[in-house]
Formats: sequence, structure tokens, C-alpha cells
Amino acid sequence: MLSVVVITKNEAARIRQCLESVRWADEIVVLDSGSSDGTPEICREYTDRVFDVDWPGFGPQKNRALEKATGDWVLSLDADEVVSDSLRRDIEQAVQSPQVNGYEIPRSSHYCGRRIRHSGWSPDYVLRLIKKGQGAFTDALVHEKLEVRGPVGRLRHPLIHYSFDTFEDVLDKVNRYSTYNARMLYEQGRRTSLLEAVGRGLWAFVRAYILKAGFLDGRQGFQLAVSNAEGTYYKYVKLMELHRTGKASKP
Repeated sequence: MLSVVVITKNEAARIRQCLESVRWADEIVVLDSGSSDGTPEICREYTDRVFDVDWPGFGPQKNRALEKATGDWVLSLDADEVVSDSLRRDIEQAVQSPQVNGYEIPRSSHYCGRRIRHSGWSPDYVLRLIKKGQGAFTDALVHEKLEVRGPVGRLRHPLIHYSFDTFEDVLDKVNRYSTYNARMLYEQGRRTSLLEAVGRGLWAFVRAYILKAGFLDGRQGFQLAVSNAEGTYYKYVKLMELHRTGKASKP
């Protein structure tokens, strides 16, 4: 039995595409944290296992979803991800294997309408399919990772990731994620300076656009490198602000 778990908040614009791609699964579990755009109602067209919960951070929320799954295997998806027919066949075959406790899936990501083949986004293997009870997400506000006990395999066909549809989506995520990242650094006792913020921002651009060949991704590759630089710069500037005021901005 396969369970698919998804966490949501205000994902009405894309959650249908995600859930439609996995409606063949034995169970779909959705944890929604206060959507106001009709996301839960859309989700209930695909499953009656929709839960309204608070927001403790990405890692803790995804672990809650894992706990609510009842299948022998669990596939964790984000609302902007879609399972292709080819990946479905990979998954159906993989869950018959008793030899591993989890599978990494290659992810094909899109940025403002273009598939990104460089820029540090490809190849991008993400661990998302695990045996129930054999793994958990790290307890992180953002950039959580799924960790599995025992051997891990790899699937062949990619998970389609529509990371950003518009540049407004990019700016929104840069703001939110830089706040989360600054808060995590602050809780770790990290300090920084304006010079470090500028230097790390410039390095993020150079790494994505030059070292990771983002220039081969055309206009979107340049925009992606700039947004990486902005997110990094803002993360450290917000960390400075946290040390100055002791208060985090609202993500």
C-alpha cells in the first residue's frame, strides 16, 4: 500500500495538478496550515484525509504528515511537484522491492516557464519515497531533508517540479526563505557582518551563473542566479537585524 503525503497553505493554483498526478495511490494525506484560498476544498475532491493544523516549520510539519500515513510505503510531495506516468511506473515497481528502505528521485525543475538544466539545479536527486517508519525529516524550519535508516536506491524517471511560475513567486519565496534561514542561523548563535552578506551574495551568483553554467539556461539562468544572490544577501542582513533587535520579521 502506498500513501502520498502533502503539506499545503494557499496552494489552490497548483495543488490540483499535484493531486491529479497521484490519484492512483492507495491513500493521499494532506496537512493544511490555514489556507484562505480554497485549498482544503480542492484537496477533499481527492481524499477525505485532509487535516487543518498549525505551522511548526517545514521539517516538523512533514514529519506530522508521515505519522498520519498508513501505507507500507510513503511518498512525500510538495504542492508544486507532479508525478509523471513514467515515474508512477517506477514507483509501483520500487515498492515491491524489500531490498532498500528508501528511494531518491531525480527532479526536473522549472523556473518561470523554462526547465533548468544547469545552475546547480540538475541533476537534483531528492529522497522522497520511504518505507513507513524507516525515516524522518530533519527538524528544520526550511531546507528540511528526509533521512532514512538503511540502504537507499534511485529511481530513473524524474519528478516534475514547477518551482516558480512567475517572478512574483520568486520574490515571495526569496523573502520568506531568507527570513527562515536567518532565524535558524540566529538560533545557532551565528553572527555576521555587512561585508559577509555582500560577499556571500556575490558568491552565490558566481556559483550558479558561472561555475554551475547557469548562463546556458538563458534569461532564466541569469534571473535564477540573481535571485540566489538576493536570497543569500537578505539572509545575512536579516541575521544582522535579528541580533540588533532580537525580533524576526514575519515570513
